[in-house]
Amino acid sequence: MPTPAPHHPTHHTPVALAATEARRITLRAQGFLGAPNRAAGVRGVLRHLGAVQLDTISVLARSHELIPYARLGAVGRKKVEQAYWTQTHAFEYWSHAACILPVEEWSHFAFRRRAYRGRPHWNHHLPDGAYDQVIKQLRAEGPLTATELGGAKNKGEWWDWSDSKVAVERALMYGEVVCVERRGWKRVYDLAERAIPADLLHDDLDDKECVRRLVVQAGQALGVGTRSDIADYHRLKSEQFDAVIEETGLVPVTVEGWGGKPAWADPAALESTPRGRHRTTLLSPFDSLIWERARTERIFGFTHRLEAYVPRPKRIHGYFAMPVLAGGQLVGRVDPAREGTTLVARQVSLDGPKAVAPVAQALVEAASWVGCDSVRVERMTDPALKQDLVRALD
Repeated sequence: MPTPAPHHPTHHTPVALAATEARRITLRAQGFLGAPNRAAGVRGVLRHLGAVQLDTISVLARSHELIPYARLGAVGRKKVEQAYWTQTHAFEYWSHAACILPVEEWSHFAFRRRAYRGRPHWNHHLPDGAYDQVIKQLRAEGPLTATELGGAKNKGEWWDWSDSKVAVERALMYGEVVCVERRGWKRVYDLAERAIPADLLHDDLDDKECVRRLVVQAGQALGVGTRSDIADYHRLKSEQFDAVIEETGLVPVTVEGWGGKPAWADPAALESTPRGRHRTTLLSPFDSLIWERARTERIFGFTHRLEAYVPRPKRIHGYFAMPVLAGGQLVGRVDPAREGTTLVARQVSLDGPKAVAPVAQALVEAASWVGCDSVRVERMTDPALKQDLVRALD
């Protein structure tokens, strides 16, 4: 849960930060610079980030597994799921996208639940009684998937949801139902009154207080960011951000190379110079370090686009190209796949010869994590660097 921020007026003179300072503040805030808190583990990563994005694509692993791996190293994949979904530590809701959120954040999303209750959703028709029937069934039978509630789909296209699926998703948005885990990628639903601790199960906070707390949390997780960076973290509107920023305690800053955009930093991030070891790792495209393209370009000078939904002939870097972080910079991309116990780097793009060793290190560690005992490199834009990378992998 975000630390309550002092309510004091915004500083009149912004603090000036060099581009390298802002980048290192970001890396430390996101858990990539300095010793990781291994004692806090996956739950510590979740609480610190405030949101871990979910996505259907699974290549090496699903994105919500890749997030703690990128920060902690080869934490067991079963341990990741257990950390999220056991002992009421987390719930799934709409934040930056569909995200796993620390259970402590439940009350801070009251503003979004109220907004959802106040307007219709999708274009699905919901027959009379369908909503009440889903609630009644969950109350009687306990946690259930949409299939167990009566079927997730009708016989049409993928968006042709069954009445029970429409009803339970609406109940999820309204906050009467909670997604308490993913089982084979299916949401498992339960009543909020059972799944959320009693002291958190309320909508007492008004909209402004909810937004203020989420802006503080996003500022802490990012370290430093523009209005759009911080607001986008939990998909807040610009006017919502503007209404609370002076009450957050975030410190106005200017950052070299950010085009004069107004920015704010977590005051704790400005108290000490970021130091320590840099993490070398593959990153999910949905990692909060890089999920916002304009911010990634501004901080790292690195343009990244998820090409999974781009027609194959138009892809440049590959279906699920994963940026490689090393030495505090993004030094290349790897589009991975798995064939048995071989991790296949279907396409590798490197930022020069210096990237060879860290990319090899990242590939070997990732291979070990997912149970592969070898790495095969297929395509590279520079044949000479391919030979170097293959040798580095031996």
